[in-house]
Order: sequence, then structure tokens, then C-alpha cells
Amino acid sequence: MGGDILGLSGKAVAVIGAGQGIGRATSLLLGRAGASVALVDEVEARARGVADELSGLGASSCVVVADVTDAAQADAAIGEAARLLGDLACVVNIVGGASWAPLLEMDADTWARDFRVNLDQHWYVARAATRRWRDAAASGAIVVVASVSGAFAAPRHGAYGAAKAGLLSLVRTMSEEWWPSVRVNAVVPGAVRTPRIEGAWASGEIPQPSSEVVDRMAMPEDIAGAALYLCSPLSARVTGQALVVDGGTTTRFPYTFD
Repeated sequence: MGGDILGLSGKAVAVIGAGQGIGRATSLLLGRAGASVALVDEVEARARGVADELSGLGASSCVVVADVTDAAQADAAIGEAARLLGDLACVVNIVGGASWAPLLEMDADTWARDFRVNLDQHWYVARAATRRWRDAAASGAIVVVASVSGAFAAPRHGAYGAAKAGLLSLVRTMSEEWWPSVRVNAVVPGAVRTPRIEGAWASGEIPQPSSEVVDRMAMPEDIAGAALYLCSPLSARVTGQALVVDGGTTTRFPYTFD
């Protein structure tokens, strides 16, 4: 077997938060699938590094510097990505991040920041892309990265969990309002062993879990594979869905009777 099985060869895809972790892995996998990638990141050096890696794979890309938590910058980033690469087939939004503190110790600014990073900007980006597709009478796909923390309790990162729960609801609403021209889906990771998480372990910001938990953790490439499926024509009838990628952690009965 061979050929463009994913149907992404020659397509233009914008990856928001492309410079590290899941965003970097997704961008590289898209490049291997033949897509042209707009690398959107607030840190230019990170995006340039991924662009160099894509160049080494023979894939085309462009760099767009933006802080998408600002609505105007989010809109401009989508416009610039389309200007540089042509009509976008998909937007994959990786941006997110948790603040760690018990709810009683969390201040209002931290709460607001976590919602801005994990919920508000997803609306800004999705709205910008969908308006562009609507005005061009075109179609596209949006993939966001949510979290199992939005489906369960999120001790010590309650604002993040609440924002991710809102994101899962937003995905369902966007998918209903924008079908059939725009598909909207979420990849829902459990714990992912990203450089940011490993750094938090090293600093003591969060404790390193047991070896059993670490063994079940996903790598960034695992999340990237799920995102590519939801981005590709293989998932043409899939919308409003939350694809959990957690090594089966959330399927386990929480008690043992040994």
C-alpha cells in the first residue's frame, strides 16, 4: 500500500502553538503526510526551529508570530497563514497550560489567565478560521487539544479543568452551528510527557507520578496522530467528538478488591 492515504498531501494546515511539545510533534507529522504547515507560535525562535526540522524532511512551512490569547492577533494569524500558504484545510490548536494551586489559594488573575489560555483563545482562533471559510464558501476542519481534566475533577489545577470542560462544550456547540461546512473535534489527552511537564517534575512544581502512571502517559507523537486523523478526510463524517488518548487510564475501575 502507498500513496496519500490521509488525504493531506498538498493541503495547508495551521498549527497554533507549533513551537514545542504536542504542537511540534503535530507539525512534523503533518509535514511527513505531505501538508504545508503554518507554524503559529508566540515565540519566533521556537517556530523557526520546527521550520528547520520540516525543511529537513522536505516539507514546506511558514512562521507566523502571534499571541492568540489576543483576539486581534488570533484573527491576524489565521489571515497571515492563509496569505502565505493559500486556503487552509485545517486548523489544529494546541495552545494551553495549567496553573497549579488549590482553589482556595488561587487568585483571580490566575483563574482569568487559565480561562484565557485554555478556552477564550480557542474561540478566537476557531471564529477567525470559520469566518474565512464562510466568506469564501469553503469548508475546513478544526481540531483542538482539550484534556481529561475537563471531564473529571482537577485537584490543584481547578481553573484549567473548568476551562477545558468549557472547551469540550464549545466544541459541541461549534460543531452543531457550523456543520456541514466546518467540522470541529477535540483530542482529549490524559497525562502527556511533554518537555513542560518534565520541567515541572524537575522543579518540584508538580510531583512526579509513580512508574505505573508514567508508563501509561502519552508522548506528544501519540496526540499528534489523533489530531491528524481528525484533520484528514478520513474523518469526514466526524464532528463534535472528543477522542480520548490516555492509555486507557480513564476506563479503569477506581477501586481494587485484592
